[in-house]
Amino acid sequence: MRLFLSAIFLTVIFTGCTGEDQSAGKAAEVTTPAQNTENEGAATQRSKAASTPKTSDTWPDRSHLPIPLSPFEGKIGRTYKESEPDWQDGPMPPDGAPNVIVILLDDVGFGQPSTFGGLIPTPNLDQLAKEGLRYNRFHTTAICGPSRAALLTGRDHHESGSGFLMEWATGFPSYSTYIPKSTATIGEILKDNGYGTWWYGKNHNTPDWETTIAGPFDHWPTGMGFEYFYGFNAGETHQFYPVLFENTLPVEPDKTPDEGYHFMTDMTDKAIARMKFAKSVAPKKPFFMYFAPGAMHAPHHVTAEWREKFKGKFDMGWEKYREQVFARQKDMGIIPADTKLTPRPEWVPAWASLNDEQKTLYTKLMENFAGYFAFTDHEIGRLLDAVKELPNADNTMIVYIVGDNGASAEGGPDGTLNEIRALNGIPTTIEENLANIEKLGGPESEPHYPVGWAWAGNTPFQWVKQVASHLGGTRNPMVISWPAKIKPDGQVRDAFLHLVDVVPTILEAANIPMPETVNGIEQKPLAGKSFLASFTDPEFEGRPDQYFEVFSNRSMYSDGWKANAQHTLPWRQDLAPGNWDKDQWELYNLEQDFSEANDLAQKNPDKLAELKKKFDETAKRKEVYPLDDRGAARLGMPKPPVPGADTSSGTYTYYPGATRIAEVAGPPLKNGSWTLTADLNTEGGKTEGVVMALGGVAAGIVLYLDGGIPVFDYNYFEEHTTLKANKPLPAGDATVTVDFDYQGSEPGGPAKITLKVNGEEVASGDMKATVGGRFGIDTFGIGEDTGQPVTHEYEPPYRFTGEIKKVVISTGKAGASP
Repeated sequence: MRLFLSAIFLTVIFTGCTGEDQSAGKAAEVTTPAQNTENEGAATQRSKAASTPKTSDTWPDRSHLPIPLSPFEGKIGRTYKESEPDWQDGPMPPDGAPNVIVILLDDVGFGQPSTFGGLIPTPNLDQLAKEGLRYNRFHTTAICGPSRAALLTGRDHHESGSGFLMEWATGFPSYSTYIPKSTATIGEILKDNGYGTWWYGKNHNTPDWETTIAGPFDHWPTGMGFEYFYGFNAGETHQFYPVLFENTLPVEPDKTPDEGYHFMTDMTDKAIARMKFAKSVAPKKPFFMYFAPGAMHAPHHVTAEWREKFKGKFDMGWEKYREQVFARQKDMGIIPADTKLTPRPEWVPAWASLNDEQKTLYTKLMENFAGYFAFTDHEIGRLLDAVKELPNADNTMIVYIVGDNGASAEGGPDGTLNEIRALNGIPTTIEENLANIEKLGGPESEPHYPVGWAWAGNTPFQWVKQVASHLGGTRNPMVISWPAKIKPDGQVRDAFLHLVDVVPTILEAANIPMPETVNGIEQKPLAGKSFLASFTDPEFEGRPDQYFEVFSNRSMYSDGWKANAQHTLPWRQDLAPGNWDKDQWELYNLEQDFSEANDLAQKNPDKLAELKKKFDETAKRKEVYPLDDRGAARLGMPKPPVPGADTSSGTYTYYPGATRIAEVAGPPLKNGSWTLTADLNTEGGKTEGVVMALGGVAAGIVLYLDGGIPVFDYNYFEEHTTLKANKPLPAGDATVTVDFDYQGSEPGGPAKITLKVNGEEVASGDMKATVGGRFGIDTFGIGEDTGQPVTHEYEPPYRFTGEIKKVVISTGKAGASP
């Protein structure tokens, strides 16, 4: 039989035909030299067709996406003998379209990188600036998710459904964090025009209740036009234990922190590898890479080697830091010579007023941040070096936006080694932080520096991240390089620009129009305008106007004038001031006052009234209303269930393999009573591993077996309440139960916990306080503890070695919230 099949296979290969010729029983014929020439010509024609897409008066029509295959221009007869083949083409970008890389850092102040006068060396960013252009009046939204929505869609963040962050989402279209299909991303547009599209790093634009394996996936990067995604679906992740996804599937790092793992290195390796692979196979096909590290967002994770480079570098304190940076910015021409340095506000203490313990802690936290930044610059330098090795390196446009908002003050007045605790409104004392200072920057910490360093990092401006009313929240450095088109002239570009201007600039660079429809859906007009002309024209004028609003901090810019109303405090999630009509508006003339140092509200009330009216009109048109200044209250609000989930019964049943479930998409284990029942089959003392886990280093819950002994651990911001049985489970079937009896009337109240085996109580304990807001940046799962561990009593993922039949969680009392 094998010989018979081989004979048939060879006959088909040699005859090169089927059907009539085979049935006629023709013998295989030897190909003649003339036929060889003819075949080579056909191969050449196929190669040419593949590399040179057809064009006509009607195809491709780039105004409606996706673009269909090119028209068939061959001939179809009854058989192939009367027919002429013609390969149809998919769309390719216009000739000369560049590779595009958009690099977006997180939580960086205008006065931090050395490229813009800061005291943290960023030599790779410096080099890119020498090869391209620096922009000193580029603006973000003052907060990460909204900034990214504006960047990716070219529309303002409210009309992109992203008025604030997913964790604070409310049931209004502008605040749902659903990017609508009417605001297609640059990834979708470029992909449908023939680009390769890749997204690396942070994705804070998918509602976290949709980030499970149940989907839906149309709001994931792969559903928004990106052919490949490698990163995390959240505002931040643990850099040593990241919660990773590849496309839509959860994946684990290939080594441990002890073996040198860090997500910044991992994502850079992945980006370089795919870029080289793609150019090896299709060197003429351009790509769009969105490279969005978790850096410099907390937790500030870096090895001691990098941190030690900055020992003693910030002992001068934050006022002197600002003075030194301010002088450098003037010397470098980053800011105008007549710029004024804004004074220290009352919410930042004078450095001289601090005691030795405060100075020690604050400088160490800043040294750690600087080490993380230097390390990040080093990794991005590897990516930039790899770009220079591409076959068409000169035709690669790199847009490097240094921060999605200003420096972050979310570490609070003293900073912290556990920022999730801080975000839950629970401060950490100086003594507690110093007692754990040896953990700084490592896997057991989640560090964030104090408010004072955020203020200093935004030199010369007022305010910080989240405060969209002022430039300290919204003005970020930008560098652009494109060797084929940009010839460095040493002149800083000072056009007033915004994130929404990036998409139209990329489209003009690629000679691709903004489509009228995408997948049949009419598109909202772009909010931005291309600034491509600024590449060659130093006098290019930017946007005539732009509004800003985050958490009721709001501003209106128009023709050089800017009106500001600061409303909320980034480090006070418990504070919702209300009384919007009582906000004190300020007025600045940015043409004469680069840093917003001279408030003209009293001298020019008519201009202020004009801009306030314009803000109101713009807010209505851009879907900004309703204003909402609630912090912790919105954070704790129930979010939509996973589409298709059944939450009405209060009973949640999980099976092995249910992992990487976002906290908000998992069972409600906060501010209410619940019972967990795990049906197991074990080998007694030989069985170990995690049964259920939620959260991680900062805060979390885990039920696991250690040598067959059930252990329940509630990590309340590194204060562990641990219940442990006194003997292993019997071999065979067993039921382990955890009763969590919530005894509070407010979020974060006390609870009594009971651990049972086969219905018999084996341990109990009391907690004076429980997590009321969020457990943090890790996820819920069954059968393993993915990402960071809840406790260091085991090494993650610590997979269960027995059989988990099911885990049932029942919520028994009203008050439980996701």
